[in-house]
Amino acid sequence: MRRAETKRDDHNRHESQHPDDETRDRRTHDDGLSRPLRVMTYNVRYFGHATRGLASTANTITRIARSIANLSPLPDLVCLQEVETQSIRSLSITRRYFPEETQLDRLMTELTAALRQKKHPDFFTAYYFPAHKYSLTKNTNIYTTGLAVLANRALSAGHHNAESPHDITHRRLARRFKQTRICAHAAFEREDGLRFDVFNTHLSLPSFLSRTFWTGEARMGFGKNQLVEAEELLSFVHRAKKSENFFIVGDFNSLPGSPVDRFLREKGGLVDAFRATRGDPPDHEARAFGTAGFLNLRMHLDHVYSSPNARWLDFSGTEKFGGGGDFEGLSDHVPLIGRCRFE
Repeated sequence: MRRAETKRDDHNRHESQHPDDETRDRRTHDDGLSRPLRVMTYNVRYFGHATRGLASTANTITRIARSIANLSPLPDLVCLQEVETQSIRSLSITRRYFPEETQLDRLMTELTAALRQKKHPDFFTAYYFPAHKYSLTKNTNIYTTGLAVLANRALSAGHHNAESPHDITHRRLARRFKQTRICAHAAFEREDGLRFDVFNTHLSLPSFLSRTFWTGEARMGFGKNQLVEAEELLSFVHRAKKSENFFIVGDFNSLPGSPVDRFLREKGGLVDAFRATRGDPPDHEARAFGTAGFLNLRMHLDHVYSSPNARWLDFSGTEKFGGGGDFEGLSDHVPLIGRCRFE
């Protein structure tokens, strides 16, 4: 099991049984829906946005951890993209606290510290899903890529593919240099009996080797390579899911209304959660809410999709890129944070 837990988990588990903790209602609501589940997806850009992605910084890790701890209510799930293990990029600026410490280890240490400072009884268990590494030597990586899932203490994992994440990469040209894209999968059961699956992913950019990349008006989500990856992603979800309750979240590098987005919603039957809470606006309005920024560009590239039986309540705490909030300036993306109830 590739799992990163804080060094104080045993103590936290003891604290989690505090009789005054009234936040965990084991009952199902009278209307037949589960109590709310809060899900967050966030591309953290290797915790290196302050250096334009060249190297991670300890300050960014600390600020992201504190921003998560400030959320109320805390998310049940936090799904992260662009998380490193150890490399020249990840350690070139940050202080090396422990010889074997990874970015996720440091994040979990900082998150636990932030929660304890707030006297919050919750803690998270983290699972890391390695995707790709560019090596200089056998023991030295230039940089690495991967995904992470942080699960609140109320959730227990019955299954995950952290040891062998599913490869969804479309490889055609430049196979040697193509960065591996994966789908992380974990099946959870909440303490009240609710079971659900989460699939965390990060699709490729549209292939710049295709003619349409240079001639098309819109590019993000219009690449044929991206559509192939979306097809493989959806196929894997239907093979791997342990429940009819599931989420597919992450950085899809795809705009609302793009072929990738339409495929997942129309062919896959998925619900675009963010649009569902806004009355299903037309594509141009959905695109106007930027979740990522590059220079002066603002693009809606991150998504939370779900099975049709999820009833989405809100995306409270979600700010568009450049709109302020605790996560402002910490990455070239902003998090999407949604609440839903399952039938």
